[in-house]
Amino acid sequence: MKKIVILLACVFFPFALQAAAGDPISLETTIIDVPTAETFDRYQASFLTRAYDHGTLMESIDFGVYPRINIGVSVAIHELVGSSDDVRVLDPDFQVKWKIFDGNLYLPAIAIGYDGRRYGYGYNDQRIFNDSDDYLDDRKGGYLTFSREIIFPGLNATAGLNLSDWKSLYWFTGMYYTLADKVSFLAEWDNIRNVRDSRLNLGARFYLLPSLALDAAVRRIGRGDESERIIQLRYVTNF
Repeated sequence: MKKIVILLACVFFPFALQAAAGDPISLETTIIDVPTAETFDRYQASFLTRAYDHGTLMESIDFGVYPRINIGVSVAIHELVGSSDDVRVLDPDFQVKWKIFDGNLYLPAIAIGYDGRRYGYGYNDQRIFNDSDDYLDDRKGGYLTFSREIIFPGLNATAGLNLSDWKSLYWFTGMYYTLADKVSFLAEWDNIRNVRDSRLNLGARFYLLPSLALDAAVRRIGRGDESERIIQLRYVTNF
């Protein structure tokens, strides 16, 4: 386990050194799991660390490689947090997003993308955790998303559809409200096709520094043992 932690530190520390004081988190590219139509600026890099169920830690790195185009990769380590001896590095996933329309007074911003991240490793087909090789949540897969500010300043809404594993069509929607540039309240309804498969997620985002934000959220609300609390930290810098 110590070797894994040292390896992660060696990989991410050089990027952190390039951060300039006051680099802003200028765009909200996701709510919790729902993708918005926003992308990071060119030459920006985002490091998102999520801690969630069964001691799992996921690191996602996204780069603004071209104007309106982001690419990234994610890797999760199962049961890293805690005292378990069964620590597993899960298969890496990747994500990409292209903002194809910036939006205007009448139309929302539009983006297309792909998100290969999966959550809930170790659940079987009956949604019971038994240390299997299956996931509770499938990949979002290819998606189309629409975003815009609505009703009053600071309230932003997103809606779209995704093709999970290129075979099942789902819908998603969400919104967030930013108060005094200090905290955002997050709400989303994800994976909508029927009530059983859908996920209601609620949380808050705290802006600790201009380039650092902390999220605390609850996923799969109302789903009994499947509900989980997550903490994630996003750091944005330039490269």
